[in-house]
Amino acid sequence: MAVCARLCGVGQSRRCRRRQRHNQQDQGSDSDMDDEEGVRIVGKTQAVTGGPENPSAAAGPSVAHEATAECGRANVRLSYGQSASTGPPNPQSLLDLPPELLVGIFSSLPGTELPNLALVCKTFRQILNTETIWRRRCTEVLHPYRHILGLWQPDIGPYGGLLNVVVDGLFILGWMYLPPHDPRVEDPMRRRPLFRIHMLESNKAAVECMYGHKGPHKGDVQTGKKDEFSTKCNQTDHHRMPGGRQEEFRTWLEEEWGRTLEDIFHEHMQELILMKFIYTSQYDNCLTYRRIYLPPRLPSDLLQPGLFKGTYGSHGLEIIMLSFHGPRARATKLTGDPNVPAGQLTLDVDLNRPVHLPDLEHQRSVEELSRLVLGVHEEAQQEAQSPDVAPQGVAAGDGAVAPQGAAAAKGAVDGGEAEGLELAMEAQSESPQPGPSSSSSSASSEAQPFVLPLGVMARNEVYPRTCKMCFYGTGLIAGHGFTSPERTPGLFILFDEDRFGFIWLELKSFSLYSRLTDQLAHAYAPNMERFEAMLRNMQSWTS
Repeated sequence: MAVCARLCGVGQSRRCRRRQRHNQQDQGSDSDMDDEEGVRIVGKTQAVTGGPENPSAAAGPSVAHEATAECGRANVRLSYGQSASTGPPNPQSLLDLPPELLVGIFSSLPGTELPNLALVCKTFRQILNTETIWRRRCTEVLHPYRHILGLWQPDIGPYGGLLNVVVDGLFILGWMYLPPHDPRVEDPMRRRPLFRIHMLESNKAAVECMYGHKGPHKGDVQTGKKDEFSTKCNQTDHHRMPGGRQEEFRTWLEEEWGRTLEDIFHEHMQELILMKFIYTSQYDNCLTYRRIYLPPRLPSDLLQPGLFKGTYGSHGLEIIMLSFHGPRARATKLTGDPNVPAGQLTLDVDLNRPVHLPDLEHQRSVEELSRLVLGVHEEAQQEAQSPDVAPQGVAAGDGAVAPQGAAAAKGAVDGGEAEGLELAMEAQSESPQPGPSSSSSSASSEAQPFVLPLGVMARNEVYPRTCKMCFYGTGLIAGHGFTSPERTPGLFILFDEDRFGFIWLELKSFSLYSRLTDQLAHAYAPNMERFEAMLRNMQSWTS
């Protein structure tokens, strides 16, 4: 109320108090001055809106006269101290109404009439400066684009991506989320605007492409199919640079990788980078997007599901989505590479098969780790052939099993109890463990020492030195062009709520994953069935 009153020049306005002091000295001169001001404004309004180019205004000059006269009379009444926030018991004109009602009335008028209305008097002009009126007008104009809000995955072949469409003030903005520069996996995500939608003075929505380095230019957004839309740039020459493709490549490389080609000594990595530039630059921001959802959280989940960024060797950092499906944790790629494209299931972890780590001395042996994980892998294959065999937790040392812990984990996960995994870990810690694991910590929820085995490559040498739990899992590997894909055994390591890792035994490589901390609105799946259907569709896009 106070804000609206100040906008209309009444209430606690300094101008109103000053006018009231003038009235006490000379009431007549003030009203004469207001009437003269009203006459001048009417003359200006007729000159601007009453010409042949505006027939609607010329057809009704009496309306403008009446509105202006009401402004003059209202100023006289206000100068005598009459409050406009309540108004007289029987209002005779628009200016007798409270300012908040005038805001509501003006909000319902056609947008093309608001500039003419602002020329009537200062009171109307002050009210029309209220942000609420124009925000509502933008909402109406941008309403057809409301369905594109949320998370999307662009169709860029094997590379994929993550787009977040949000409302930012009076704009609808499409932000492409990019991982931090390799290998700084714990750095925040980078954002790049791809398009924006806003309202023009003609009361129409304008779409602008934001790609390139020459500022906004004409673009288009098409919303045909459900959960799908496409963008098109109408001025792709804005994407070109004076130095040609070489300058465009150097600029892209610095933005994408934070380095120059001379800084990358690995020849295979240079080939991968050049291949990605050639492939992605041909789209010129003319892309098709498909809706994706964040997974809903269940009480039995090992940790909060969501988006993580992880290291993938020469391919750099990629974005994955971690979700839980009963006794399994799955990581799906949102960004990919020529070997394993976006949309594929990169990690599949069996939460019914926890693995005990040996002491630090034996952890450094890659042979010891391989023996442990491969032992679980053989059991998993046997169980797949004989479903009656129950999964068993494996301890470090001679590969002895802990049936109590495995049974507890299976019953807990299948039953949806949040305490199930902790009970399973306690059962394993109580069972005797032979060999070098007898003095080591079990895979419990309490932190235990962790070190990478010698010979296992890591893009980032800075990784956590303690972990909470370890589980058997498989990772997806393939040849170039997603040829001969296969799942290879590995070890899933839970460090904390926001970080986990995976050791690829066959590749002798370690991937570290860190959670995305960005707040993403309009992103969560309405239910688990809808989310699982989305995952199946994602895999079909790149299969």
